[in-house]
Amino acid sequence: MQTIAVIPAYNVEKTITQVVKGAKKYCDTVVVVDDGSSDNTPNIIQGLGVKYAVHWENQGQGAATRTGIKIALELGADVVVTLDSDGQHDPNEISQVLKPILDGKADLVIGTRFINKHKIPHYRKFGIDVINWLYNICNGRQLVDTQSCFRAFARQLNNRLDMEEDGFGSSTEVLIKVRKMKARIIEVPISCIYHNLKQDSTMNPIKHGLMVAFKTIYWRLKLWA
Repeated sequence: MQTIAVIPAYNVEKTITQVVKGAKKYCDTVVVVDDGSSDNTPNIIQGLGVKYAVHWENQGQGAATRTGIKIALELGADVVVTLDSDGQHDPNEISQVLKPILDGKADLVIGTRFINKHKIPHYRKFGIDVINWLYNICNGRQLVDTQSCFRAFARQLNNRLDMEEDGFGSSTEVLIKVRKMKARIIEVPISCIYHNLKQDSTMNPIKHGLMVAFKTIYWRLKLWA
């Protein structure tokens, strides 16, 4: 099976090389989407020997992921794995995220930070807990980490999945739509590295959390999921 990594990138000149080199060890192809970076990220990507696309203006995490998955499917990917470009995700854990799909046990795999109780800043954990609750309430299948972007998708799922959100709201949009399809979702433990707790996000965490919470409510009501 052909596995392709999709890596959205925005102002990650310090970390993108290491992430791409790591992903190359476990995937047949790596696709990087530069989402309107203003630093040296685009030039670095061009020298890494990967498939890449460029958004000339910043469109958001969801839009960059959508572009990357479209390219991966055009390249014939059987499984697509998505991960962050800022070094928070360890590319050496790609194999464990891919395994349930390669074994035929899942359609979507989420690399989950909380199964092994990794330390995460309290303000982030609180926001994630709220969004998890909004996703899980009145559902039989409970997820531990709805906000992890370290995921693997089977091709048949991607062929049916219509991603619409441009921003971080895509994280729960996708999960709500996948659940509506009655697809098999499995969570596997991953680590998570916060290099700089004050500068590891390009968005105000309160604004970020409120936006994702709103989008979670929106998609649940829209799909009555």
